[in-house]
Amino acid sequence: MKKSVEAGTPVTLPPRDTIADGIAVKRPGERTLRYVEAYVDEIVTFDEEEIANAIPLLLEQEKTVAEGAGACTLAALSNGYVPAAHDRSTAIVLSSGNIDVNVLSRIIDRGLAKDGRLVQWELYIHDEPGALANLLLKVGECQANVIEIHHNRSFNQLGQAEVQVQLTLETRGGEPAAEVRAALEAAGYLVS
Repeated sequence: MKKSVEAGTPVTLPPRDTIADGIAVKRPGERTLRYVEAYVDEIVTFDEEEIANAIPLLLEQEKTVAEGAGACTLAALSNGYVPAAHDRSTAIVLSSGNIDVNVLSRIIDRGLAKDGRLVQWELYIHDEPGALANLLLKVGECQANVIEIHHNRSFNQLGQAEVQVQLTLETRGGEPAAEVRAALEAAGYLVS
């Protein structure tokens, strides 16, 4: 729509893959363009990551499910693209909760990873009885939850006495994730 407003006539754009597919119109209609020109003060644009970040924010803060197109108003506000709304009470329109659960799951997982509440680390331990149990005990002491673990003895470049372990952990995010990592490193584990 922005390009059409700038051109003063409907502009056809190439199709594009987006999580905001509900507003990814290739070419606006003539009448719609005229309404936008008459009644819309400003059009802002932002990227896919900013839209994806708005979806879990709505889930956590407002207990509301919205698809990408419906979350765009929050994406615009939360990223500072509407300066007139700064430090003011502002109403936004949230529309369309028609989001595929697989897409929603991926967005949530990426958001958790970005916040440090979901981390994936690779460690190396000695290949001896109790070594994996000791590692997991240390993870538990740090109040981290094991989501997934892969114990790789055969397909790595390590010596016969070492094992590669990939851990996906759920933490409380941010500093707590850093604290878990620091505790593992303090216990002698090389975390990468």
